[in-house]
Amino acid sequence: MNVHKLDLPASASMTEEEIKSQPAVWGEYAAELARHSADIHEWIRQRAPQEIWLCGAGTSAYIGETACAYLEARTGIRHRAIATTNLVSSPQDFIVTDRRVLVVSFGRSGNSSETTGVLDILDRHMPAADRLNITCNGDSELARRKGPGEGGQKTVVLPAGAHDQGFAMTASFTTMLLTVLACLDKASPALIRASVRALAQKAAETLAAVEAFVARRLSSPPERAVFLGSGALTGIARESGLKVLELTRGRIATAWESALGFRHGPKAILNDRTLVVANVSIHPHTRRYDLDLIGEIRRQFGSSQLVVVGPAGIGADIELEPVGNDAWSAVLYVLLPQLLAVRWSEALGITVDNPFEGGELNRVVSGVTLYPYDGDDDVRRH
Repeated sequence: MNVHKLDLPASASMTEEEIKSQPAVWGEYAAELARHSADIHEWIRQRAPQEIWLCGAGTSAYIGETACAYLEARTGIRHRAIATTNLVSSPQDFIVTDRRVLVVSFGRSGNSSETTGVLDILDRHMPAADRLNITCNGDSELARRKGPGEGGQKTVVLPAGAHDQGFAMTASFTTMLLTVLACLDKASPALIRASVRALAQKAAETLAAVEAFVARRLSSPPERAVFLGSGALTGIARESGLKVLELTRGRIATAWESALGFRHGPKAILNDRTLVVANVSIHPHTRRYDLDLIGEIRRQFGSSQLVVVGPAGIGADIELEPVGNDAWSAVLYVLLPQLLAVRWSEALGITVDNPFEGGELNRVVSGVTLYPYDGDDDVRRH
């Protein structure tokens, strides 16, 4: 499938190139992903897990948060979004041996400290758990390491174009999200292929609209930025806040919440130097709550500080043409904050591809001391 690649200035950062490559990456990956889905659907049917864990750190954790509830509703299998940072630090709260568990691990590099730590915990304490490893790096620990127990294992290595080399995860995030949706959703391979291709085309159109809108209205960085979304889009709101925080080196304070959750304290962040990006759900019931909050913010703070992203017919500043539902269309909603983060980083004079040139933060988290968990130091008491 040919997807139009947006023109890039000669001075464009690697991160900007990776953001704008996403439509082409997804379009070219669609047929391969459909084949992966057919294989993994049958494997999961045979393995019959009672519980599925979606595990990653940082941006990779937000993949699970975005997909979790939708996949549980679709499959009838309990899904849990468990950050590897929690699983490694508090394994006693998660380890189970009385049910069949499938652990899905996400990793751009596949070599981060927490990725390795989770594999160690599974090897020692849950060797019967099945593993589905989704990574951008075929040479990584996540791609190559095999479990020692009777649990089954599948690995999906994303196309090279999804392996971001910039500091922030962009194409890696969206392509891993599409991959887990395709592999765990009950859609047919033909529908998956068509959906991913449709998303690729709509993403190219959305990026063009976002580029023009940002240049026209949002080129100057705000003091604060808030991202809102309900359901699957709550995970996207969280990822959006992280993108801006990372690429602006913390110079722009960010927050995220669901539409209903925002009134319960987090709304205190709003002032006359705050930009609010409100993602409006495709689902008509959920959308009512999104629109109510948008109306409230307009009445109290005006419209100049508010950007609405959502389907046609709601007066959105950036209209999206969704594919299926909020979980699948989530990859379209994240395009605006990805590009905003780049433009604001540039405006602040920050190196987009390496915001932390002093090494305070690194592209791949490493150097974390991993302490072996023996399983006999549980201090929980009734």
